[in-house]
Amino acid sequence: MKRAANTPRLGAATQGLPGDTALFLSETVAGLDDGAHFMDGLTPEERGVVRAAGREIAIPAGEAIFTQGDRHQGIFIIEHGRARVFYSAPSGREITLAYWTPGHFIGGPQISGEGVHLWSGAAVDDCRVLALSGPALLQLITQLPNFALCLIEGLAAKGRSYTAMAQMLGTRSVIERLAQFLLNLGELSGVADGAAIMVPRKITHDQIAAMVGSTRQWVTMMLRRFQKEGVVSIDARGIRIARPERLRDIVFGAAGG
Repeated sequence: MKRAANTPRLGAATQGLPGDTALFLSETVAGLDDGAHFMDGLTPEERGVVRAAGREIAIPAGEAIFTQGDRHQGIFIIEHGRARVFYSAPSGREITLAYWTPGHFIGGPQISGEGVHLWSGAAVDDCRVLALSGPALLQLITQLPNFALCLIEGLAAKGRSYTAMAQMLGTRSVIERLAQFLLNLGELSGVADGAAIMVPRKITHDQIAAMVGSTRQWVTMMLRRFQKEGVVSIDARGIRIARPERLRDIVFGAAGG
């Protein structure tokens, strides 16, 4: 892994997930950011019409953008910052569906402004979003056929992301999901550190648990096991993957344990 000019140095860990790309549970990092480009086909004039139809909203870090169970009122296009989308079970347990970055829209799959939100969205850091109400979306679809095509592509990208997550949850064991998640982090944000990979991010066990569909207690136990085996170490600098080949063995079924 090459360190790009804006990659944090090993001594400086970045807070939280993800980096500059979207992140969801997947067997590969390919295609994670497909949905960020759903409006690329619009002309500058068409983009202006879309912006004029929406309402720009600033959302402070940690605040809700929309809430599961609330009446659906439209979608939100992320212009700045990052957002976490998550489902809350009746027990209070949460599973992270994805972390989305600028260019992606959130608030689907409903777009007409009817029904209720099936999950929640919250700002990871200070966000700016363009809110498009259900009526505004329907008007844009009628007014701009090109926008309708872009929206279809955006919904298709969302469908692919949640299909990837469902496949992981349905066909992979928890330890395989954890191993794949760590490998994905290494590929997305990793810095070569000899034969090891350094991920300069401070990530909590709760965040990892919500991503892989497990509990914080289980994640803590497995990371301790990985550290004891010399596979992974975690400190103030972030996560150091000392033996990525061991994680690959787990993912591909070689003595996954």
